[in-house]
Amino acid sequence: MSNENLTELAHRQHVKYFMRFLNILPSSLSSHDTTRVTIAYFSVCGLDVLGSISSIALELRERIIDWVYQLQVQPSKENGDMSSCGFQGSSTINIDLGAANSHYRCGHLAMTYTGLCILLTLGDDLSRINRRALVEGVKALQTEEGNFAATLSGCESDMRFVYCAACISYILDDWSGFDVPKATDYIIKSINYDFGIAQCPELESHGGTTFCALATLSLTNQLDKLSKEQVEGLKRWLLFRQVDGFQGRPNKSVDTCYSFWVGASLKILDVLHMTNYSSNRKYVYETQDSVVGGFSKWPDTCTDPMHTYLGLAGLSLIGENGLLEIIPTLNITNRAFDHLKAIHQKWASES
Repeated sequence: MSNENLTELAHRQHVKYFMRFLNILPSSLSSHDTTRVTIAYFSVCGLDVLGSISSIALELRERIIDWVYQLQVQPSKENGDMSSCGFQGSSTINIDLGAANSHYRCGHLAMTYTGLCILLTLGDDLSRINRRALVEGVKALQTEEGNFAATLSGCESDMRFVYCAACISYILDDWSGFDVPKATDYIIKSINYDFGIAQCPELESHGGTTFCALATLSLTNQLDKLSKEQVEGLKRWLLFRQVDGFQGRPNKSVDTCYSFWVGASLKILDVLHMTNYSSNRKYVYETQDSVVGGFSKWPDTCTDPMHTYLGLAGLSLIGENGLLEIIPTLNITNRAFDHLKAIHQKWASES
């Protein structure tokens, strides 16, 4: 880890860093192979935030796009059932299964969300997605409580997947698979006595899930369902997460990723300007490896794609030079968002 030039963005090194993960998965991340789509998301979207999406050659772009589409789970050939549709996380698990085990081949909400973001960021027109099947896949995962399970084959259900389901529905411009009132009720029930928001009702408030909840309310136009007391309490709880950088919970260490999770939450509530940009910036740069590239969660620890992307996204929120603007709710650049809006207009003209 190099601590030289801490206040300068090692732009060239970060570009090379992300490109490595698009070409080969290092042994240190082999245990994450089943969620490789998320690693590709951090790398592709990281290059986009750096304004360097052109570093991905056209031939490689097409290969990545084709790879993502290969992970799309299509409706059942036997009965046309769409409840398992979505995107899988890796070629490792994208295999043909016999009829007796076919129910284990199903999409995952986080992989579907990040897969769609990769396609948008690379300029794909989404013409090969099965929109109806993806919507039905989302619908099948919403629980009676209003939250969402990650996958049909059996998984935890919490606020992270409420957010993923909301992003998918927004990107597809189709909310028929997302019960907005139920999800809104679930979010409000997850607001704690301290006004932070938890994974599930009665659990501990957390910066990451507070972002998931607020972004979902924003995407579904439900922020007005929060009372004035709840909004002001949320602002206070989030603002108190700044030490120099941001922490995810009270009495926890500061961590690079919360510069985005908490920063984006404050941006959604229109109070990010009340934080100390200089202190936040200084902390994030203390986790930068300016020789090899990448950011880590803490100074003098190993870098990884997630903290590198979220560190850059957090810096983008506070207007760092050389970075593209981030849309906080969807966690993609404004450039990719403009492309999505053009796709929505095309779909509207065809309907």
